[in-house]
Amino acid sequence: MTLNGNLLIAGSEKRGSNGEFHGIDAATGNSLAVSFGGASVEDVERAAGHAWEAFNSYRETDLETRAGFLERIAQEIEAIGDEFIVRAMAETGLARGRLEGERARTTGQLRLFAREVRDGRFQELRFDPGDPSRTPVPKPDLKLRNVPIGPVAVFGASNFPLAFSVAGGDTASALAAGCPVVVKAHSAHPGTSELVGRAVQRAVSGAGLHAGVFALLFDAGFEVGQKLVADSRIRAVGFTGSRRGGTALMEIASRRKQPIPVYAEMSSINPVILFPHALETRATDIASSFVASLVLGAGQFCTNPGLILAVDGKGLDVFIAKAGELLPDVDAQAMLTPSIAKAYGEGIARLRQHPEVRVVASGKAGSTFQGSAALFETSARAFLAHNELQDEVFGAAGLIVRCEELSQLESVIDNLEGQLTVALHVTDEDEVEARRLVPKLEMLAGRLLVNGFGTGVEVSPAMVHGGPYPATADGRSTSVGTLAIYRFLRPVSYQDFPSALLPAALR
Repeated sequence: MTLNGNLLIAGSEKRGSNGEFHGIDAATGNSLAVSFGGASVEDVERAAGHAWEAFNSYRETDLETRAGFLERIAQEIEAIGDEFIVRAMAETGLARGRLEGERARTTGQLRLFAREVRDGRFQELRFDPGDPSRTPVPKPDLKLRNVPIGPVAVFGASNFPLAFSVAGGDTASALAAGCPVVVKAHSAHPGTSELVGRAVQRAVSGAGLHAGVFALLFDAGFEVGQKLVADSRIRAVGFTGSRRGGTALMEIASRRKQPIPVYAEMSSINPVILFPHALETRATDIASSFVASLVLGAGQFCTNPGLILAVDGKGLDVFIAKAGELLPDVDAQAMLTPSIAKAYGEGIARLRQHPEVRVVASGKAGSTFQGSAALFETSARAFLAHNELQDEVFGAAGLIVRCEELSQLESVIDNLEGQLTVALHVTDEDEVEARRLVPKLEMLAGRLLVNGFGTGVEVSPAMVHGGPYPATADGRSTSVGTLAIYRFLRPVSYQDFPSALLPAALR
């Protein structure tokens, strides 16, 4: 398939006229072939207008048609073949195996939502018969269903060129709910985005749907995203990225005449709690697993373990020694973009220069566009006194907090911001203390796990990938798993409706 850098709107394509940019080779910083035209304000309005037109028919598509459409998208993505992998490798610096796995995850996710749509439970159909003989007032006849919220704006994520981008979880769940989608492609992987966008566009046509069900817009800046969120026809937003970007979109959405929900995944350092008996019996094994998780994907997962909490003692010393032994042998890895590499380097430098932080170990040095893993240590007293030590450093950086006792560790937990995950490493002897902390940890994160690390998010009906602010904008939601569909639905009650006026699902 030939890339041409065009916008995809209403089943057709056009060259964006608002400037142009190129994809960047993540390993070298050089421009890749094919320039991409940025969308204008008029392009945003056109895409949103067609999405609104499409909503009237798409929202009432029968479940089989909608499910078949999601499956068509999966098939079209698979049909792209190796071209997708090669382009994504260049644009992101990610390895072939990682990207092939992400492709499988994405197509599997689309098929999972197809099954969810066919099942129909997401409609939450409820029937409460009336009773005209009830006194002192008759009981009305009530029926309820969930309806699609409206067109959704989706922002592609830098660290997942497929699973959290053009045809990722936000798009899949919105389309499953019955909502047209307008995607703002991430400028870090525009070629990958175009390949996938064309696959979705072909699936729209093949399913016989209104062409406005999907659109793909390019922009190297912020104007397109801002205009998209402000457009009155957009009724919800899906975003994965920085806290700064997410909160900016939330502010725009809140200023609208009709404010809309922004489901933003933004920031998490994913605490790992090492309980005393677990450290006593398997500190070296935990350290080995921790280092592997820390450096996975150059640390550019939103669930990488960035914070280790443990009570001072021999077990913690053994853990730190083992991690310090392993890290110097870890090769530097290409970061997703030159700007991410720069930000990571600056974050590492801040920690190195902090008077309350000690360097445990660093990985091998790399080029300008690579990140070298780093592990640091501080005391609980210092961590509680310096809020900046909670700041996420996006990459393979970890901070160990040495606590004097479990009560001080609990104080650290009380001081943390909302998180995506919390991992507990325990043995049977630790379970009493761990059980006491679980209610508190439920208030802190969307996913709790035992004797593991948060990297590796299973796409499942029982998965929650979300958490209290600033992990996400709305801790009641998830961006992974079938529960994600409920972000783009709202309930409507029908009182004393004659059958002829009812939606088909309620007759």
